[in-house]
Amino acid sequence: MDFYILAQQLVNGITLGAIYGLIAVGYTMVYGVIRMINFAHGDVYMVSAYIAAITLAVLHFFGVQSVPFALITVLVITCVITGFYGWSIERVAYRPLRGSTKLAPLISAIGISLMLQSYVQIAQGARDQGVPVLISGAFRLGSDRDFVQITYMQVVILAASFIAMAILTYVINHTQIGRQCRATQQNRGISAILGVNTDRIISTVFVIGAGTAAVGGTLVTINYGSFNFFIGFVMGIKAFTAAVLGGIGSLPGAILGGLLLGLTEALFAGYVSTDYKDVFAFALLIIILFFRPYGLMGQPEIQKV
Repeated sequence: MDFYILAQQLVNGITLGAIYGLIAVGYTMVYGVIRMINFAHGDVYMVSAYIAAITLAVLHFFGVQSVPFALITVLVITCVITGFYGWSIERVAYRPLRGSTKLAPLISAIGISLMLQSYVQIAQGARDQGVPVLISGAFRLGSDRDFVQITYMQVVILAASFIAMAILTYVINHTQIGRQCRATQQNRGISAILGVNTDRIISTVFVIGAGTAAVGGTLVTINYGSFNFFIGFVMGIKAFTAAVLGGIGSLPGAILGGLLLGLTEALFAGYVSTDYKDVFAFALLIIILFFRPYGLMGQPEIQKV
């Protein structure tokens, strides 16, 4: 029986960690390029949840019945529209303040975050919203009494997260725009001298980060079925924690940090208490950072003279 409880919590933790990792990618990519934290990123995730629900409603209005087609369409449309939000945030909150102190863009991003919350609250209402169940059913391993259950939606989440991460890894490591992103991350000034359009690369990074948040927001919305205008705050804090835990600025670190945070929460909730799972997760973060100040896969920065 203990084995099945452990296995179930591991499944739940990996699923949750995959979502954290997807959203943490947005934080770590933006920080890697401009060395600043996009504190509006959690609310971009929140906006993607509403866009996904609206897209589902439009598809239902036009009589679309195919669940795979609807899911793929929702993912694509949500990523495109959310990517535009990411691009707009960079142009409005970051680019005009790029030459100022580091505190100014941070405050600007917090202002954008509050603006997005108010905008969605006014446009869609303050009450919880919901979407119908699209994918039901589960795989069960074990006996009728003791078993491990993996829902079909969890399989979709894991598959979509893996595909999104694989595509992003390929783009960053094997394409021209990926090489330009890595060059800009290493030295923006030298990259500009060598002909890299750093402004375009920074905007692209914001768009990519918003796109990964959109994948996470769509999957979470369809899985849990309910959301509100405030979900971005909690998920944003968790994803930022995952990025710091893995080593902010490191793409593999964001994924590792998300998985570790998800597993930690699931195991603590299953064996101790759901009320204090967040406390334990943040305590783990403090302990790890005490021994690894730059995160599990982060590297110490060389101070420029």
